[in-house]
Amino acid sequence: MTDFVVTAVQDAAQRAIEQADVMRLSLADQACFAKALQSPPKPSPALKRAIAHRRKLLRAE
Repeated sequence: MTDFVVTAVQDAAQRAIEQADVMRLSLADQACFAKALQSPPKPSPALKRAIAHRRKLLRAE
């Protein structure tokens, strides 16, 4: 009986994890996501500063 319970719980946990990892987007959101992948926006000044800061941190190590 114990093996059955453990297997059942593992199966249920695996299904829960798989469902949590799936993103469901509306058609409009899918189109917006695809457009962003095809032509991403230019990096903002804040992003450029963050990248420069990260590079400095990695060089210091």
